[in-house]
Amino acid sequence: METQEQLLSTKYDPKAIEAGRYTYWLNGKYFEAKPEEGKKPYTIVIPPPNVTGRLHLGHAWDTTLQDIMTRMKRMQGYDVLWLPGMDHAGIATQAKVEGKLRAEGKSRYDLGREKFLEESWKWKEEYAGHIREQWSKLGLGLDYSRERFTLDEGLSKAVREVFVKLYEKGLIYRGEYIINWDPSTKTAISDIEVIHKDVQGAFYHMKYPLADGSGYIEVATTRPETMLGDSAVAVHPEDERYKHLIGKTIILPIIGREIPIVGDDYVDMDFGSGAVKITPAHDPNDFEIGNRHNLERILVMNEDGSMNQNAAKYQGLDRFDCRKQIVKDLQEEGILFKIEEHMHSVGHSERSDAVVEPYLSTQWFVKMQPLANMAIDLQNTDDKVNFVPDRFENTYLRWMENTRDWCISRQLWWGHRIPAWYHKETGEVFVGHEAPKDAENWEQDSDVFDTWFSSALWPFSTMGWPDLESIDFKRYYPTNVLVTGYDIILFWVSRMIFQALEFTGKRPFDDVLIHGLVRAEDGRKMSKSLGNGVDPMDVIDQYGADSLRYFLSTGSSPGQDLRYSTEKVEATWNFANKIWNASRFALMNMDGLTYEQLDLTGEKSVADKWILTRLNETIQEVTKLAEKYEFGEVGRLLYNFIWDDFCDWYIEMAKLPLYGENEAAKLTTRSILAYVLDQTMKLLHPFMPFITEEIWQALPHFGESITISEWPVVRPELSDEQAAGEMKLLVDIIRAVRNIRAEVNTPMSKQIKLQIKAKDEKVLDKLEKNRSYLEKFCNPSELILGTNLESIEKAMTAIISGAELSLPLEGLINVEEEIKRLEKELGKLDKEVERVQKKLGNEGFVKKAPESVIEEERQKENDYKEKRDTVRERIEDLRAL
Repeated sequence: METQEQLLSTKYDPKAIEAGRYTYWLNGKYFEAKPEEGKKPYTIVIPPPNVTGRLHLGHAWDTTLQDIMTRMKRMQGYDVLWLPGMDHAGIATQAKVEGKLRAEGKSRYDLGREKFLEESWKWKEEYAGHIREQWSKLGLGLDYSRERFTLDEGLSKAVREVFVKLYEKGLIYRGEYIINWDPSTKTAISDIEVIHKDVQGAFYHMKYPLADGSGYIEVATTRPETMLGDSAVAVHPEDERYKHLIGKTIILPIIGREIPIVGDDYVDMDFGSGAVKITPAHDPNDFEIGNRHNLERILVMNEDGSMNQNAAKYQGLDRFDCRKQIVKDLQEEGILFKIEEHMHSVGHSERSDAVVEPYLSTQWFVKMQPLANMAIDLQNTDDKVNFVPDRFENTYLRWMENTRDWCISRQLWWGHRIPAWYHKETGEVFVGHEAPKDAENWEQDSDVFDTWFSSALWPFSTMGWPDLESIDFKRYYPTNVLVTGYDIILFWVSRMIFQALEFTGKRPFDDVLIHGLVRAEDGRKMSKSLGNGVDPMDVIDQYGADSLRYFLSTGSSPGQDLRYSTEKVEATWNFANKIWNASRFALMNMDGLTYEQLDLTGEKSVADKWILTRLNETIQEVTKLAEKYEFGEVGRLLYNFIWDDFCDWYIEMAKLPLYGENEAAKLTTRSILAYVLDQTMKLLHPFMPFITEEIWQALPHFGESITISEWPVVRPELSDEQAAGEMKLLVDIIRAVRNIRAEVNTPMSKQIKLQIKAKDEKVLDKLEKNRSYLEKFCNPSELILGTNLESIEKAMTAIISGAELSLPLEGLINVEEEIKRLEKELGKLDKEVERVQKKLGNEGFVKKAPESVIEEERQKENDYKEKRDTVRERIEDLRAL
């Protein structure tokens, strides 16, 4: 029969323990949601990664947090659904596929729409495979039986349903408006896809001549190429300088077109010359003025940013080349009389980085105000969406309160095609799920939806909606929590909320856990151009998934950015290695112990009682903090318990009974070792799933996999506060002795006389009871315990709560140096006494703080004073030598 110690190899090797484990979990179907009577559902839908490439560290962080929650809830007995899926990412994916075609010397137009879509689906399949492989390396507990894609048939049906319903309610309309146009990708983009950058530009001051030859009117622009589409010049109707000119006309330079001077309240009389050129087809404010004055909309550019037939002799020039040429021509004509350098904010496309062009275009829009109002009202009810941290609710509300109509059409081929048809003869518009019956007389809109239009439906479209009888929709919707970065609150979170309210009548998720961005160690954003990106798969290859996951999930607090640090990942590997070695020691001393033989009822040592008490405290705090998403604090607690309490103290103390002759004590110690390791591995499992499964499988356990084992709960009968107090006394003494030895370079192997003067008989009783630990871990040649002991001359001393330690060190220490050390200690204690007294003297603190907290501070004050008095006495004793 194979012994337990053979189940763990001598060295911790993440590659070896992670190999094949994910397949084991999938084969066991441990991650599949299974509706069972009595089990409450718990649902998370994965923020679907784009099929544009491989996952980055931000994805690894985001999904690790979700995995922690779902693994914990599964162990707590919930019916957990963590639904995986991916986003078709319209513009981004089309750009990648077009780039691939360009490298082959082709364009999408060479292929045609159908063939291009075939190429796009091939791309999707390739990168979906890469993403699934990365999910597996991270160990994500996803229910692949329910995996979705934003372009699959079920989601397409949901998208059509939403569009048709909103259209029928008058919340979707088609109109000619100024939109943000990306000339590089040749598509409309929404306001929040525009990144504003400060760019050095100029104000170009021009004189437009009045048609009657009586003079000129001065205007200025940052985009002189748009003057070719001017339809008017506007002035304020109350402006004394110009109001007599309203109704007159000017001759547009270069073009020679006669255009009117109009009066409009929009014009700021105090800005510039007080006169503004109006280009309704190329500026959103000019568009509105044009509507008020029934002005002609003249588009002077093509979709690719080149000048069109309305640009006269500049036709065919790129817009920026046209700017240079037109400036030159206007200067020569004496029209352009001043160029004033000007730093201004210019919109760039988030996807292509091209300068965005305000552009007149016919597009589909969502009327946002009614939908936004409903979402805002929700936040004043008990069913509000809870943002964690709550400060991000203000980010969300600010956008909702100031939102503009949403342009949802995109001039792409890859995406959900808009279900609208136009009659070939009459131009009539038909909107529906399918083409009209006489389809040959109709032509479908060639545009597709903005990617966010389909991903906004993700929490319910993935559950089978619009089929309201769908089993998954009825059981798992609404979801419990959404985990995402603060950078897409506006893009995605806000849109999911208003779409969910409109179509399901419920919030899409109870909580939104917001995390920050993963940054380089120096705080800069990771990017290809800076060459500071880190591939999570490379980190896993070097340190293992558990180390990466633990670092990512415990390295910051909610809402904060995380700085990647190789050194910190190495530290988590060291932590895993410590766990591995401690587990190996425990397993080597199990002596074939089985689950049925575990017995925690035997007589326990103070160390046994203490570790069980500390375990209960850790279970309680870890569970409470994890429910509040404070994973950084959870990590700190687990680290301290495992490294300090369990490895450094309990295992060392457990060696006494394990290597002794008392068989009953051995069984109790083995049982406690096994029980504490079992419970600890379960607490750690959501963070480090691979190593914990490997160790748990080697322990005496009940069940197939730690993934479906029971989450630890506090067992009050195993707590012993008195024993915890005794253990603290012993730890303080042992640490103090070790510190003194280290200070004078006296190794632990060298025996030295140790005297411990107890404060009272109660403390002395604790010391006598645990003499064996003091002898083992302090290694005294003689251990003297008592309450009325004479001070030892020329000794190193330490004051701890309840006792005074003395180690005679004749010939090993200079008395003067010991006095200096004690004076330094006295200074520290003076500061502590002063700090506590200041706190207790603060009326605000005393009034507001609970009585238990105030009492704790009073005890600290007494404790520090007692230590200080003892140190003072010791200094006086040494000075008297």
